[in-house]
Amino acid sequence: MAAIEALLALRHQVGDRVAIEIHAPRRDFVYRPLAVAEPFGIGQALRFDLAEIAESHGATYRADGLQSVEPDCHRATMRRRQRIGYDKLLIACGAKMHWSVPGASTFWGPAGHEGFDRVLKELEEGTAGKVVFTMPAGFGWPLPVYELALMTSAHLAELGVEHVELAIVTPEDVPLQLFGPQASDQVAALLADRGIAVKTGSYPIRFAGGKLTVAPGDSIPADHVVSMPSYEGRRIDGIPSDQRGFVPVDEHGRVRGLTDVFAAGDATDFPVKQGGLAAQQSDAVAAMIAAQLDGDAEAEPFHPTLRGLLLTGNRPRYLRNELGGGQGETSAVTDHALWFPRGKVAGRYLAPLLASLAGESLEPSKAVLDSSTEIHLEGLDLMRGAVRASLDLAAAAAT
Repeated sequence: MAAIEALLALRHQVGDRVAIEIHAPRRDFVYRPLAVAEPFGIGQALRFDLAEIAESHGATYRADGLQSVEPDCHRATMRRRQRIGYDKLLIACGAKMHWSVPGASTFWGPAGHEGFDRVLKELEEGTAGKVVFTMPAGFGWPLPVYELALMTSAHLAELGVEHVELAIVTPEDVPLQLFGPQASDQVAALLADRGIAVKTGSYPIRFAGGKLTVAPGDSIPADHVVSMPSYEGRRIDGIPSDQRGFVPVDEHGRVRGLTDVFAAGDATDFPVKQGGLAAQQSDAVAAMIAAQLDGDAEAEPFHPTLRGLLLTGNRPRYLRNELGGGQGETSAVTDHALWFPRGKVAGRYLAPLLASLAGESLEPSKAVLDSSTEIHLEGLDLMRGAVRASLDLAAAAAT
């Protein structure tokens, strides 16, 4: 996501004054936002040809990954041992995902949801009656936890399955706390209306013997626990990182302590790992590079605006909140679109591109909304991409 948005933003802002390369180990990149809908048969992850997108925007794709960087001499070494020079380097290699709750079924998105498929089948057949959805503390993205619970509830109700208990266990103080009080209140009301219990301020530890151990508090009985993965940064030799492997950056995406090296998206130390925010980080990087080319001292920094489309199994909810503070109450939630193109990931340049590329193939395979609402889902996540330009905007994906 971050890499492709950066490519598009740079083309928009500096035209053909830079030669851009995209380095990534794999040629395809994955449309991830509808992964939560796959188990219910109402959406699927899609793959797009990275080389074709690069070529159509005057860039070159290289099938390789980033191994190390020598910032002082503006050189990078690739996994295949090739050394390349750069003038500007953008690292957008995403993050690693790990099991987070021993004993739980981890929902990996496009990488695999077989464990959740088995849980859903047992609920449908009546051989399981209580499921807890949870997430680890720390860096990540909480929205899919709520979507899985809400869509499971709607799916079972449609099938006429009764006597099922669903619950969410979250380290948050309130549901979807990132989106502010208005959104939290409305989501809490929606969960209560569906009969989904919520236990806040609780950290999942392990699931064994039919009980989820949490801290603080008593263990929670369950037939199954479904958890989101935890995130860890991809460490790259020569690039600073924090204790969890994430790259520290400033408000313009510049890697702290280095010159002409930038990072955007899940690879950075910004704690919320979400495609729309990754795109905004890339826009800030492109603005800074354009300013440097033009000899300007100022560029528009990263102002994180969180936008989330919550799939519920019925009408979706559009959520929005300013994360930077200093603007008063900005929490908003509605069942009407708060941005355009409407989609799971709002990227200034990427969303319109994908709408033109994919068209109806991004539509759910059956209605997930009521008859009065239409949904257009745009957005991709390039987990392991990066951008190189020559000038050179350089980079690549890590292993």
